Amino acid sequence: MKFILNILWLVLSGFWMALGYALAGIICCILIITIPFGIASFRIAGYTLWPFGRTTVVRHDAGAGSAIGNVIWIIFAGWWLALGHIVTGLALCVTIIGIPFGIANFKLIPVSLMPLGRDIVPTDEPFATR
Repeated sequence: MKFILNILWLVLSGFWMALGYALAGIICCILIITIPFGIASFRIAGYTLWPFGRTTVVRHDAGAGSAIGNVIWIIFAGWWLALGHIVTGLALCVTIIGIPFGIANFKLIPVSLMPLGRDIVPTDEPFATR
């Protein structure tokens, strides 16, 4: 079932949102000081391509650096990506079949706003990083 959901997700919104994350990652890697943001953006792009069967967990060992980095990320790239998830989620929720995918888009908003200090793990291991 996860495979079918991921294929439908990829066609409906996953590919386009992953392109947005990849673009943000490329821009961040061009500016040398923001390479950690670029790496996080590429990691989330992969998660956005194939989200069903995986989840994010907060890393409790992430320190003040990731909190400061998340604030900088929100200002420069996070709110654009979150806005993309909101628009795509609302468009998908218009149809009955698209409602689960719209909800999945809404669940990706916290990750798009604060990517640092999170790990992506399979859903059968949500406590793998604790």
